[in-house]
Amino acid sequence: PGGRAIPAILAQFGEKLIAPDGAMDRDAMRALVFSNPQSKRLLEAIIHPLVGQVLQEQSSAATSAGHACLVYDIPLLVESWERWRSQVDWVCVVDCEVETQIQRVMARNVLSRHDVEQIISQQASRQQRLAIADTVIFNDGIDLAHLEHLVHEMMARFGL
Repeated sequence: PGGRAIPAILAQFGEKLIAPDGAMDRDAMRALVFSNPQSKRLLEAIIHPLVGQVLQEQSSAATSAGHACLVYDIPLLVESWERWRSQVDWVCVVDCEVETQIQRVMARNVLSRHDVEQIISQQASRQQRLAIADTVIFNDGIDLAHLEHLVHEMMARFGL
């Protein structure tokens, strides 16, 4: 609610896309962008520059504080690879089977299988994500302790 993108979303899409609490109505926006590719492009034109601005601010602050390694969590990295290619040194993809991905999103976002499959169909494929990876953490059928161990092993490569 009240985030940097809200005024532009309100101006572009109207009040029907803003929830009573002042946040973007994610369900209404999801329905709109999956039924109208132009709306998706308009939303991305609002969101992507703001995300870049926030990341630049956070990166500058981290660098100023002396941090040697910055980690970006970029859900749509492949889709925006041209923008990110020069800004990242190394790519780790956290991977799982597509069925596991579907089940996790259904549980987390309380979406139907059809809705999740529609979202996945609009994104880069698993093969495309794996193709740009320098390393892969396979997060399927393991517990949190094992996942944490794999993350620490990866961090050790950087002396962290």
